[in-house]
Amino acid sequence: MFQPFTEEHEHFRKTVRDFAEKELAPHADEWEEAEIFPDEVFRRAGELGILGAHYPEDKGGSGGDYWYSVVKAQELPRCNMAGTVMGLLVQSDMATPVIGDIGTPEQVEEFLKPALAGERIAALGVTEPGAGSDVAGIRTIAKKDGDDYILNGSKTYITNGTRASFVTLLAKTRPEAGAHGCSFFLVPTDRPGYAVSRKLKKLGNWSSDTAELFLEDVRIPKRYLLGEEDQAFMYLMQNFQTERLIACVSTLAGCDIALQDAVTWARDRSVFGKPLIKREYWQQKLVDLYTQVEAGKALTDRCVDRYNHEKYVLKQPLSFETVKLVSMAKCFVSELASGVMDQCLQIHGGAGYMDEYRISRAWRDQRLVRVGGGTTETLRYYIAKLMGF
Repeated sequence: MFQPFTEEHEHFRKTVRDFAEKELAPHADEWEEAEIFPDEVFRRAGELGILGAHYPEDKGGSGGDYWYSVVKAQELPRCNMAGTVMGLLVQSDMATPVIGDIGTPEQVEEFLKPALAGERIAALGVTEPGAGSDVAGIRTIAKKDGDDYILNGSKTYITNGTRASFVTLLAKTRPEAGAHGCSFFLVPTDRPGYAVSRKLKKLGNWSSDTAELFLEDVRIPKRYLLGEEDQAFMYLMQNFQTERLIACVSTLAGCDIALQDAVTWARDRSVFGKPLIKREYWQQKLVDLYTQVEAGKALTDRCVDRYNHEKYVLKQPLSFETVKLVSMAKCFVSELASGVMDQCLQIHGGAGYMDEYRISRAWRDQRLVRVGGGTTETLRYYIAKLMGF
């Protein structure tokens, strides 16, 4: 049988589970209402080694493989706040992997290590008001000026955006080349001309902060260019797979919790003198939902196994086959989650529509998965190209 988790993984699992259930979950209602969680959560996660478990020791991590990140994403949803999970995963699996992959030793020291320790908060700045899944449409420009770059533009829907100390930001350095004229920069948020335009209100994921950013003549030194100039599209496509894969894992973990809640409710709730769980319709529906989640886990595990082997064993860029499979998993799991959460809410009846029940929160939170990290429609188009259609 496929058993990727060692005893060390399971020790780490207990650490993350205790953190989620004992230190985060008791504050769920409070942080959801505040629409932000405390900065201290990043520092605490860093102290426990949760943020950097799957990074090499020389990059500020614990030297584990990618299955440590899977454990983290499986257990954090126990905090009952998808927004808080998202904020932490942006820190460890979306805004920082590209620094670990291509950052200079100086960039690792200044940005990556403090981020993995929870001492600096990171955000990923890709999406713009006029460009989301189609990164070729971004309009933020970075122009050389001697030994510096000057950045002008805006970013939107940026998780951790109101409080990030730096942004891993995508900008065009050769606008005429479209997507192949983009570069990555590490942009400290204390630079003159950088501003948080506004904090955005969202349908779900309330406990995370989401911001619109504005850059006007923001000057950064050349040493903050991440990787090679004009090569960011290639880096971004690799980075996107990390984002999509970790989204699959955490989403499936959320589905497990929702199904457990639905079964508990169905056992306790009687309709016309009989528990819901004894009604044949709901028995069949729950069996189907559990089966679909298991199928999602199997596909995701296959993707993680390939990702872990290529990146951590072979230490090479992801193959087109792995990129295709990860994109397929993201499409499948995001669509699956919508159905699971909707049916779990339906089982709860009117109670499921009430905010006091966590299925209500889970239902609205999961909707982002079909949009974030590339919309399902864009991914299907991308997969078709990889398949030669």
